[in-house]
Amino acid sequence: MSSCPSQVFPIVWYENSVLLIDQTRLPHEYAFVEIHRCEDMVQAIKTMIVRGAPAIGVAAAYGMYLGAREISTQNREEFLHQLEEVAVMLRATRPTAVNLFWAIGRMLKTAYETLGSVEQIKQALLYTAQTINAEDLQTCQAIGDRGLEVLPSTPDKLNILTHCNAGALATAGYGTALGVVRCAWAKGRLARVYADETRPRLQGAKLTAWECTQEGIPVTLITDNMAAHCMQQRLIHAVVVGADRIAANGDTANKIGTYSLAIVAQAHNIPFFIAAPLSTIDFSLTTGSEIPIEERDTSEVYAIGDTIIAPEGVEFYNPAFDVTSADLITAIITEHGAFAPNQLQEKLKEKHLV
Repeated sequence: MSSCPSQVFPIVWYENSVLLIDQTRLPHEYAFVEIHRCEDMVQAIKTMIVRGAPAIGVAAAYGMYLGAREISTQNREEFLHQLEEVAVMLRATRPTAVNLFWAIGRMLKTAYETLGSVEQIKQALLYTAQTINAEDLQTCQAIGDRGLEVLPSTPDKLNILTHCNAGALATAGYGTALGVVRCAWAKGRLARVYADETRPRLQGAKLTAWECTQEGIPVTLITDNMAAHCMQQRLIHAVVVGADRIAANGDTANKIGTYSLAIVAQAHNIPFFIAAPLSTIDFSLTTGSEIPIEERDTSEVYAIGDTIIAPEGVEFYNPAFDVTSADLITAIITEHGAFAPNQLQEKLKEKHLV
């Protein structure tokens, strides 16, 4: 498929398989990868054909069903044992994004709680995966609405800076941080998006800029080290980014470079927002220091595409995420409202959400 859509759905269940937009080929080629087996979904997550914490969760849910579909036994206990092995394989793909583990846990809960035959369990798993997919889309739209409520009231039209890609491509559609942007654009509150290119994989340049251009949202691409200058020049009114895992105290892991962006935003008195669903909050972790940080292949650092940009003999370090401390975050925007990080757990308990 080569024609580009105005609305993006990166994960689609279609004719007994999962269609994934191949995000490694954007922005030059808009194409789908067809996934029939759990093993293929594992590779798609590892290689970032599908990426972004909520999207990984949806993909993992479908991966659990595909794995279940491959199990041939009709014995319930043996089926559940093999399904646990499928879960282990999927959990090992990306260690930082908690939505992955949340979705797998929900699928296992469905399997254990479904009475009846193995075939009935398999059908329940497919239904749950489709439900997770549909719920994420609704959640992102709600995040957009809640985010619009807390954006600065002045100026009337805002310039919003974002990092990496927390858009439709990173979710079931619409996006978290870009969901806030989309809502602001629809309501006439957005002047322009400033998108960090996001080294080393350039998700801002390749994906966020692509999404914005598809919908006619004004977007200016900058290198990561231009953000401070843009703030100093009063070009930025707010920063909105996504998250891969949020600890109970509000410390947040997101794409590498987010932490430094938060420090610079605070120095310039610019509000810094995290936009993420409740499924991204990991209340089992007290602080962000407990969040596992994925390290990826060093080739992402020493090469851009097929071009090697560093001399031989250099050592490389490639953490995929960093942790932004809660004191640097103005508010965490969820589908149920925006909360100050130090009030996150208390407010969600008041709403009976934890």
